[in-house]
Amino acid sequence: MRSRHEAWLRPAGVNPEEAAELLLRDLHSSRRGLSSAEARRHLVQYGRNELERRHGRRWPRELARQLTHPLALLLWLAAALLFAVGSHAVAAAVVLIILLNAGFAFVQEVQAERAVEALAQYLPQRAKAVRDGARMEIDAAELVPGDIVVIEEGDRIPADVRLLAGAIEVDMSALTGESVPALRSAAILDVDVPVLQAHDLVFSGTNCTGGEAHGVVFATGMATELGRIAALSQRVKQEPSPLELQVRRVAWLIAAVSVALALAFIPLAVFGAGLSLVQSVIFAAGLLAGMVPEGLLPVITLALAVAVRALAARGALVKRLSAVETLGSTDVICTDKTGTITENRMRPMAAWTAAGPTDLDARDHAWSLPQPAPALQAAARIAASCNNARLQPDAEPTGDPTEVAILLAAQALGADPDADRREAVRRWQFHFDPELKLMSTIDQHGDDLMVHTKGAPEAVLPRCTTLLDENGQPAALDDAARERITAQVDAYATGGLRVLALAQRTLAKERRPPHRRADAEHDLCFVALIALLDPPRPEVAEAVAHCRTAGIRIIVITGDHPLTAAAIARRVGITGPHPRVVTGDDLDRMHEHEVADLVRTEEDVIFARASPETKLHIAEALRDQGHVVAMTGDGVNDAPALHRADIGVAMGRSGTDVAREAATMILTDDNFASIVEAVRDGRRIYDNIRKFIIYIFAHATPEVTPFLVFALTGGAVPLPLTILQLLAFDVGSETLPALALSRENAEPGLMQRPPRPRSEGVIRTPMLLRAWLFLGLLVAALQMAGFFYVLTRSGWHPGDPTGPGTPLHHAYQQATTMTFLGMIAGQIGTAFAVRTQRASLRSIGALSNHYLLAAIAGEVLLVAVFVYTPAFQSLLGTAPLPTSTLLLLLPYPFIVWGADELRRYLIRRHTRPTPEPNHIAGAAR
Repeated sequence: MRSRHEAWLRPAGVNPEEAAELLLRDLHSSRRGLSSAEARRHLVQYGRNELERRHGRRWPRELARQLTHPLALLLWLAAALLFAVGSHAVAAAVVLIILLNAGFAFVQEVQAERAVEALAQYLPQRAKAVRDGARMEIDAAELVPGDIVVIEEGDRIPADVRLLAGAIEVDMSALTGESVPALRSAAILDVDVPVLQAHDLVFSGTNCTGGEAHGVVFATGMATELGRIAALSQRVKQEPSPLELQVRRVAWLIAAVSVALALAFIPLAVFGAGLSLVQSVIFAAGLLAGMVPEGLLPVITLALAVAVRALAARGALVKRLSAVETLGSTDVICTDKTGTITENRMRPMAAWTAAGPTDLDARDHAWSLPQPAPALQAAARIAASCNNARLQPDAEPTGDPTEVAILLAAQALGADPDADRREAVRRWQFHFDPELKLMSTIDQHGDDLMVHTKGAPEAVLPRCTTLLDENGQPAALDDAARERITAQVDAYATGGLRVLALAQRTLAKERRPPHRRADAEHDLCFVALIALLDPPRPEVAEAVAHCRTAGIRIIVITGDHPLTAAAIARRVGITGPHPRVVTGDDLDRMHEHEVADLVRTEEDVIFARASPETKLHIAEALRDQGHVVAMTGDGVNDAPALHRADIGVAMGRSGTDVAREAATMILTDDNFASIVEAVRDGRRIYDNIRKFIIYIFAHATPEVTPFLVFALTGGAVPLPLTILQLLAFDVGSETLPALALSRENAEPGLMQRPPRPRSEGVIRTPMLLRAWLFLGLLVAALQMAGFFYVLTRSGWHPGDPTGPGTPLHHAYQQATTMTFLGMIAGQIGTAFAVRTQRASLRSIGALSNHYLLAAIAGEVLLVAVFVYTPAFQSLLGTAPLPTSTLLLLLPYPFIVWGADELRRYLIRRHTRPTPEPNHIAGAAR
């Protein structure tokens, strides 16, 4: 007998191997499905159709990770050194910083994780169920045992189902590891076999790769085979992304620089300043602690999470945080035509038979032609029979948009479009094969069994031997007739119309209907052409223009007719008037190096009548040339290409569950313009990551300078900044402005720049020079000028004592406070300066980032607490400054920002403007 789940997991008394009628009885269901009231009762009884995620308590492990990454380990080392030499107060302050930063980073990680998980609500898995006698789409989590579900090609099977009618091919690899699709049919009943081998059962989490069937749900949620496996296993740990690896390298770079500077300070302090070894170690440990930018990692994570949420609001669901960064470097977009560039709202425009053309265009679909000719009657019957779409009164049609349009044409020509009556006479179906570009059904028509076929004209016509003439009689299909049909196809396609051919064959009555499509799809009689219009989306032309200026190449890969694809591509500006059009057959005859040469050298190239394998070959060729490729797809067979591309883009509306599972990004509106918006956001967030990295790195120079001045003068200049003040600077002023910088809007000209090369890292040498040797030095000079101004105004000369109990001690405290406040003021100027890389701050608005203004206001309030509250004065060694001295700080931010504004102006003035790239230039680097 079949292996079974535990009894408590499955509805009582239910055995999926029993006769179908008995199974339906045990589930309190029927072939017409459940009523809404019954479904609600079953939902209460059996629960939602969801897997329980038993992760356990993850927060201790995540928090421990924040306490042990490279930068945190440096702080622990500094704290241990301070404790060892007896500086317990400073050591305690370092430990407090470790805990505060770890807590902050942990909170940001959790928020980022929740941001990604929350995207599931935008695109819940759907299931087609029969409720109250009508077929409808429902949330798959609402499925219950007893529901009748419809399974079609491309669907992810939402529950464990016993098939009642039809046959499908199923990818069972999620459960069995077998990569070859398995046949599952209601007509094959098995007993005494393992449950996974039963031919009439299909299981949750597997994928339908072909055919159509319907069946009854007998297990949901944790009662399914997938639920049983989930209860016994843990999720696979995700590998770090390229951006995460780059960030780790940045962390180690910071660690290396910090350790090198700290170690270099010890001999300087001992031999230059005459400090004891213990004092030197204290200063070196404090310097090490102050230089570690703990906020870098959580700020990057949160910046990516914010970008993911923003993209989701605009219709692009990104499944991995790191994919946002990859989007920013995309330089080739390989896109479908139908539904992505076009509206995927097809309407029938014309039918053509041997008798001539017939106009079907109308503003609505409430029309039909009076007494169509015999050939048109046959065309209408084929269009209605070889179809799986449904027209519903007072509701939107359901099904593939192409099939909906063909069914509307059939209705206009007088055929009965009712789906139930169509299925009652259907005896077999050969589902649409993207390789063959054909679909066929075998249907009862009166006393005859008929093969009804529709597909691409170049696929249907070679299988035809006769032509239905204007009188409805088969006639010889000679070369002249074939040329006439081909010329009509080209005429429609040149006008941007999609063309399908219809054909038929009457089967011999005494023979069994063929169940192999090769035995059915031959010796056909050509009947008609149907021309459909799918207009381009109005916003696509503008999006294509943005791609041109951004140096992003667009390649159209479509299953449509070459002339139709070329007409649409020209209309939206993807190609010029004479593009190179390559068909799938042409590509099959090419060697790999010829394909590589083609995509490298041809500026305007379109791949028409392309198979899913064509997409995979093109993706591989482009990636081998170093391009960053975004590839769209919606079908089951598109999954390999979506996996292979850097950014696999699946359609949220028309795409299959399999394609959405394989993709990195899902378009909820199926719109090409959303891809371009996602690329723009990817560029923006990558720019912003670099901005706050410069901002964080720029603080290293003013933090190190006071210690170097003290050491190089041999102690003649007292330490301009105490260790605790340095720690307070890092805790109180760095992270919030950095987070605010991650919210910056895009700079002008963002989409006029060529794409960033794949090999380019997040940190570049010009960034370090700007941070350390320009902005950092400027802030360091200002803070030291303030220190010496306050100290010398009090009568200090080099070498004068300034320790506790000396006349100059209060002046020294005021001078260190001035250093501290000078760093803060300079940091505010740095924050405004790094908001743009080349453009003037005026071009984006000096006060346009409200998050930054709020962060600076909070920073100023915190600094006021540090300077003016007695507790912090005692702890940090700060002292209030007179108003006249505080006024000296007001120009500091403007000096820093103004100097960088001048630097950017000189760069813009002396850099030759880059000519506007065409849609190839940026991609052919």
